[in-house]
Amino acid sequence: MSAPVDAEQAWKDLQRIRVPQERVYDEMERSASGGPGATYAAAALMWVFLVGMSLDLPLWGVLLSLVAYVVLLSALAVVHSRRSRMQLHHSRYNRRTFVTFAGGALVTGGTVLLSGRLVESLDAPLAGLIQATVTTAAFLLFVGPASRWAVGSLRGHAERTARGGEGR
Repeated sequence: MSAPVDAEQAWKDLQRIRVPQERVYDEMERSASGGPGATYAAAALMWVFLVGMSLDLPLWGVLLSLVAYVVLLSALAVVHSRRSRMQLHHSRYNRRTFVTFAGGALVTGGTVLLSGRLVESLDAPLAGLIQATVTTAAFLLFVGPASRWAVGSLRGHAERTARGGEGR
């Protein structure tokens, strides 16, 4: 049982469906980038935290600053996630997002450790400033390209899923 198909009408129907879908993904990519404000705020918090860690604080001071850092980063994440308008169930987060997060943690943690080793012989306040600045710079240099790579994959993920392929 096949019905005659008008190719021109089928093309128009496809375009009617496809154009709004493309607009949704364009808006998702624009909204996910969100501007550099949250990134710079997170970098500033990290810089202040790392400078504070270079001071000789008692254990309670270290724990208090760690709790404050985690609370402020969490608040920043909540505020940033509430501002984004596009929330399409789980399609906003894929494997690339988690790879980016893990890679950022490795780059930032590795930079903290390596820069800490390199500045050990310097005076404590100066060493802390250098370590915090180098780590924050590495974080900022990593976040931009990695975020574009992770977010840019969402459109391809939707196209593979629509074709019936495995969504990676």
